[in-house]
Amino acid sequence: MLAVWVEQLLGFASGALKAIRQDERYPALMVWAREEGPRLVGGDLSLAQALAPELWSQTPLARLDFRCEPLARPGRNEPCWCDSGRKTKHCCGAVTLPGSVPEHLMWMLSLRDWKGDTLKAALASGRAPAQALLEAGLIAAETGQRGRAQQILESLFERGDWSRLPEQAEPAFEILIDLFQERGFHRKREALLDAVLEHGPLFLRGVALERLCLMHLDNDDLDSARAAFVRAQQALPDSPTLAYIEAMLLLHEGHEQEAAERASFWFRRLARQGDLAPEQLQFLADLAENPGATLAEQLLNAEEDLAEPLASLQALLEELPTAPRLAVSCSGEGRLEYHTTAREDTLHAAWRRVFPVSGVSDSPLGLDDDPWPAAAEWLPELCRHPEWLDAPAVVQELTLALTSRFGSLPWMAPSLFVPLAVRLERWLEQVAAEGPGTLAWEDADNTLLLRTGLALVVGMERGARERSRRLAEDLLALDRHDSLGLRELVLDQLLRDGRDSEALALSEQPPEAEAEGPVLGVLMGRALALYRLDRLEEAAQALDESHAHNAHAVKLMCGDSSAPPTPVGDDGPVEPGSRAEAWQYRTLMRDQWRATPGALAWLQEWLARR
Repeated sequence: MLAVWVEQLLGFASGALKAIRQDERYPALMVWAREEGPRLVGGDLSLAQALAPELWSQTPLARLDFRCEPLARPGRNEPCWCDSGRKTKHCCGAVTLPGSVPEHLMWMLSLRDWKGDTLKAALASGRAPAQALLEAGLIAAETGQRGRAQQILESLFERGDWSRLPEQAEPAFEILIDLFQERGFHRKREALLDAVLEHGPLFLRGVALERLCLMHLDNDDLDSARAAFVRAQQALPDSPTLAYIEAMLLLHEGHEQEAAERASFWFRRLARQGDLAPEQLQFLADLAENPGATLAEQLLNAEEDLAEPLASLQALLEELPTAPRLAVSCSGEGRLEYHTTAREDTLHAAWRRVFPVSGVSDSPLGLDDDPWPAAAEWLPELCRHPEWLDAPAVVQELTLALTSRFGSLPWMAPSLFVPLAVRLERWLEQVAAEGPGTLAWEDADNTLLLRTGLALVVGMERGARERSRRLAEDLLALDRHDSLGLRELVLDQLLRDGRDSEALALSEQPPEAEAEGPVLGVLMGRALALYRLDRLEEAAQALDESHAHNAHAVKLMCGDSSAPPTPVGDDGPVEPGSRAEAWQYRTLMRDQWRATPGALAWLQEWLARR
């Protein structure tokens, strides 16, 4: 019965709003209510007449600068407010509504209908109830009206009176953050996160913190992610969200054992407090037992339509048979060449009939489109045809797709990336067995192997660091020109593992790569390795070389800001010597400079001397 009433109420209110908007006068509404209203409430004229005044009193009117014009509720013996001429007790006062009428209903419907300048003015008036903004914004987002949804939800969170924010605002907050991200409003996104963390209600702070940490982790900015976590500990010392975020952070930093220990600490602490639901406590217990597997399972369950296909893919990769041999040769000039075979081309053609991306872009890690909207079709087909993975072209495109979605999540590396790395490693061993030579990017079909290798190195960098570095070193040994830029990545990994002498040796420019010019990460990595080895004079000389290449790097490294001082551009190649290049290096490696005792102070001193 309640569902019938809700449907009738929405239909009647929508019709009443159209009637009101004709001239925004009460008599016009009552004419409509008597003539058209009854058919929307089961033919009940009395109900239509009784409902219309209730709705009028809460309707914002453009002619009154979006104020309402509420009617005075009459006494029992006074003339009824529906203008019937009868006493209230014999008219609308005798009608019992089948259910409640939300006091924000007409505002919500108005926000749903208004457009352009009218909507803008209504929001600017500040008179829209928070619940109306919330519901209208969610409806706009669900129906794909991204611009309208952003406009309405921004108004909800710009009010400054956090105490009046509906508790159901959490999904609206997450939707607005996503809209800012998708539509490129990065400064608005950061400003909203800061406002919530500083002044927002407790139920939103945990969500804001999680999003902030995830943003930094997605950007490989572990230093800023750690700073955000410390800030959250101070503001929300007993929030269960902290347990989840700390486990993610520690896994990104490569400390799986510590992640389990900290999850166990949180489980004991929060279990004693007795405030968590049983399923939350079970999640913390699972996190303490195996952080990576627990987060991986949580991610798969959150994927909704893709949970089952992704689980099937994990099972397939776990049982993947040994990779077949490739057609590899070595020319007289020491050029190692891989050529696709007819069978591999046939397998790739079958895969491409279900995989929606038309090809690989010029970017080493880029597909020319997003394959994941259609993943519910191509993932099951791949699981039904595991032989497709005998073709390096299929392995390449699958790896690029997985890296684009899961490459920044260390807990996905063991089940998704490591099995594919085993396959590629066998192929690289076969290439190396052909004799000394160079697997050049531009020769034959070598790009299929090299691009796959780069994607796997990136995908395993956080969750299987040792494996990632070994694969990168194998690729470097074969590709002497370092066309993938792996020397910088391996150098960073060696520094993270404290293998400073090996990092220093790797930082020496090989003769084959001299034409490529210096790389900021290599130059700064050499300086850090020398500083750690207490070779300060050489370290200062390395900083001089780095400064000659990029004059922004040391200054930005010494700064405390977690956001670039000026926009540095979107993802993609950055110009050598640019501020964007310097900020990119800072994002990736500042945590290592900060964790090295005295290193940042030494940089400051060097900067002051200049």
